Amino acid sequence: MGKVNADDVERTRTERGETAFDRRKLAAAAGGEEIGCSLYEIPPGRRSWPYHYHTGNEEAIFVLDGRGTLRLDGERVPLEPDDYVALPAGERGGHRVVNDSEGTLRYLAMSTMAEPDVTVYPDTGKVGVFAGSPPGGEDERTVHGYFREGDAVDYWDEEA
Repeated sequence: MGKVNADDVERTRTERGETAFDRRKLAAAAGGEEIGCSLYEIPPGRRSWPYHYHTGNEEAIFVLDGRGTLRLDGERVPLEPDDYVALPAGERGGHRVVNDSEGTLRYLAMSTMAEPDVTVYPDTGKVGVFAGSPPGGEDERTVHGYFREGDAVDYWDEEA
């Protein structure tokens, strides 16, 4: 297709605990394959996905409207319109967007769409594994799951 208008893209709502946002998968709707782009809207006092980083995908955000704070690699960085933030793959790209303002925070989140990918959640000691389709991808996954790092077993566990 190539072109879409954000108003014509289905809005999905995620809400759990302190997390709440609306998302429109723009790149998928336009037929994008190797670069993902979603429009996020976070209401006042809420947050994006839990703090995490990707081992195989670089991400970036571009703030369109509103203000907030980005938890970035352990630091707190203020966000305002026209800010662009690169989130490299690996621990130094760890991030979570927080809307600590009185208005809605709107931003674009972009990502390379490489798979397989592993997401790491340092606050909870979890990892997510994605193969067949990257995080945010539309295709069926051949492997997908979230695991506690502490549940790791030896390579030869239960092998002959």
